[in-house]
Amino acid sequence: MPDNDLKDVFLGRQPILDRKQQLFAYELLFRSGSAESGNFASFIDGNQATATVIINAFTEFSVANALGPYQGFIKVDHGLLFSDLIHALPPHTVVLEILDTVAQTPEMIERCEQLRQAGYVLAIRMRPESLDTEKALLRIAEVIKVDISRVEPERLKQLAPALKPLKKTLLAEKVESDAQMRLCHELGFDLFQGYYFARPTVIQGKRLQSSEVALLRLLGLISQDADTTEIEKVFKQEPVLTLNLLRLTNSAAAGMPTKITSLRHAITLLGRRQLLRWLQLLLYSGAANATSAVNPLLQLAATRGRLMELLLDRTPDVKEGGRDLIDQAFMVGILSLMPTLIGSGMSEILAQLPLARPVLDALGERRGILGDLLSLIESLENEESEKASTALTRLPEIDATYANSCLTRALTWANNLARESS
Repeated sequence: MPDNDLKDVFLGRQPILDRKQQLFAYELLFRSGSAESGNFASFIDGNQATATVIINAFTEFSVANALGPYQGFIKVDHGLLFSDLIHALPPHTVVLEILDTVAQTPEMIERCEQLRQAGYVLAIRMRPESLDTEKALLRIAEVIKVDISRVEPERLKQLAPALKPLKKTLLAEKVESDAQMRLCHELGFDLFQGYYFARPTVIQGKRLQSSEVALLRLLGLISQDADTTEIEKVFKQEPVLTLNLLRLTNSAAAGMPTKITSLRHAITLLGRRQLLRWLQLLLYSGAANATSAVNPLLQLAATRGRLMELLLDRTPDVKEGGRDLIDQAFMVGILSLMPTLIGSGMSEILAQLPLARPVLDALGERRGILGDLLSLIESLENEESEKASTALTRLPEIDATYANSCLTRALTWANNLARESS
């Protein structure tokens, strides 16, 4: 395989949550092949190039640093399992997910035992239709993944109790609704992976609190460059927001011999752009419960916003749109999860906000450069290879190496933001 093909790999990720719905880990999704060949989501089984691609991600793209305190689940096929390159992966950072396509031969069991003794955590996928608790691999693995999309609820109720005596960490994957999450939670699953927390069904019926309405109103006013007097009026109606604004301004002005004389003064001192970002992130930070260390919705939204900015920097549009377009890119990324946060449709949300046309087009119809970037990000998160390929054809300036570099930088930024917030 040519060297340039080895670089043609995209890195996606899906959050894995614990029983408190807090971020626990990411599953890292490696994609090789090109959009032009229609082979964007192929995985090169049994080839050392697969291992090389993953190792490159942990060295060239510094994925280990981007993960922060969270582990990264990596799918391992036969080729990577028996490759010496697997030892270049940091044991404390990764969980090796052995694919169920790898034959459980004596050699394979011996190899897994060696990796376990070397400090690696192993995860396996359990086929619900062929449960065998006596398999040797179950003894070695620490995490058992169950694809609940392949299991009827009644069968799942039988399967979970059969696995619990093994005293392994049980991970329910492809959890796509609140009902599924609740069932798996009741059955004793420890970890959850899927789209359930990023869909409106999780918080269906949630009503907007007054502060949330005010935040939306402020976002609209600032994005339209409204007069400071109008912005000040909204703050005056929300004492908690006013207090937070003053605290934030005091933090931003630390070391400066400046006394804040009014709300208008605080807004001016902080600056419109900093205020806009603070309000956007405040929407998500308010969604966390009192005991949470990291809000996964904030983490995902912040990563999207930062990734939108970084990807945009490679396109010619940024030269024409300048600073305004960069700010709009961040807004698109972070507002793309608003339907989840407040339980309303995107069209309903957009109708309440006087947003700039590029933002409306991107969020409402995935149109324009910002819409293409958002489509690419969503498709990488959701493992939708065809959509990713389509988005890439409209983004010729963005290649795999650049996209991966941007993602690791965005993850690092979001992890730092989470640590500061907690």
